[in-house]
Amino acid sequence: MQRPIGRRGAIGLAVAAGASLGGGLASPRIARAETTLIRIGVLTDLNGPNAAANGNGSVTGAKLAAEDFMAANPGVTVEVIAADYQSKPDVALTVGRDWIDRQGVDVISNVNNSAAALAIVNLVREKDKVALLTGPASSDLTGKACSPNHVHWVYDTYALGKCTGGAMVAAGGTSWFFIAADYTFGHLLRDDTARFVTGEGGQVLGTVYTPFPETTDFSAFLLQAQASGAKVVGLANSGTNTTDCIKQAAEFGLTRNGTQLAALLMMIPDLHGLGLQAAQGLVLSESFYWDMNDGTRAYAKRFAERMGGYMPSMIQAGDYSAVTHYLKCAKAMGYAAAKASGKAAVQTMKATPTDDPLFGKGTIRADGRKLHPMYLFQVKSPAESKYPWDYYKLLRTVPPEQAFRPLSEHACPMLPA
Repeated sequence: MQRPIGRRGAIGLAVAAGASLGGGLASPRIARAETTLIRIGVLTDLNGPNAAANGNGSVTGAKLAAEDFMAANPGVTVEVIAADYQSKPDVALTVGRDWIDRQGVDVISNVNNSAAALAIVNLVREKDKVALLTGPASSDLTGKACSPNHVHWVYDTYALGKCTGGAMVAAGGTSWFFIAADYTFGHLLRDDTARFVTGEGGQVLGTVYTPFPETTDFSAFLLQAQASGAKVVGLANSGTNTTDCIKQAAEFGLTRNGTQLAALLMMIPDLHGLGLQAAQGLVLSESFYWDMNDGTRAYAKRFAERMGGYMPSMIQAGDYSAVTHYLKCAKAMGYAAAKASGKAAVQTMKATPTDDPLFGKGTIRADGRKLHPMYLFQVKSPAESKYPWDYYKLLRTVPPEQAFRPLSEHACPMLPA
């Protein structure tokens, strides 16, 4: 087993990533002498439980956006570096501060852990840089933790809870037991979902919080859920934690006895690892699916060529989308101005409609929430799947104004009460 790296190791990885992940980009020395240089740091989970849906795929998404932008704008160099912060907020903060203070990073992207993202939000505000938060789920990032220096892309706990929780209650799943990861993300996803469950007339019969990321044996927690008699077991976790729960639930016969599993955050790379035989019938919400249209399929083909055939998760698609929008806005306002003030860059991003082949047309609200539709999917059975990665059938498209928390309910201190 690979030994965890400490703070110094994480910083060293960030430095090394500038060379190893550069993908043929100009060297920093040449770029500074001859072109405008924008440096983006992808702060992500490269080896932990959420690596499949973030990790190297998030780095690839950012690099593809950088390459596309440079092809159309030869006077600018966009350099992508990366680091694994081990899902630890203190390591994330150490790496992020080193990137900004010593390595000239203008933008920090991804940051899949909600607790780490909340730490990075404070850092970029202090340093007047930009955070493109594609990986974390906490709805607080556009609520009480909103700031003028970050935007929240892709999804959040409010949207997941409303789209998946509300749909399952309407379909008869009226009593719930939650198994939740014991950190910011898990608590908020459980709470947001529980609010929609009870709001639709359902009941919450119990909750158990599991240590993150060290929990791999969920048997005791699943037995508690089974003993509660709940119709639905809501999994307020992610990555391998979610797939381990689903595998172990099958071993205990939970679903054979009529209990439904609600995977409140599950993405296609994790589903691929789990397999359709175990996952068939699961209902889940995403904001992107590779097989939606010609634009998503074309991007997925490019992505898969670099990722060993894997299709992108909604987060990895969001990394491309968010970096693309930032770069367009930096060009429009002037690169020097964008680099000088992250706050001004984010203001320009909010004032400029978003438009890319992965998420289509959208907007960024005053609280930093990126708006686009969410989709309610059901996982196909092996017999229904006709070609590789043909995993989802669309149940419902949820418009952005229905999927995300309305601005009228905001808790963002930047906005008037």
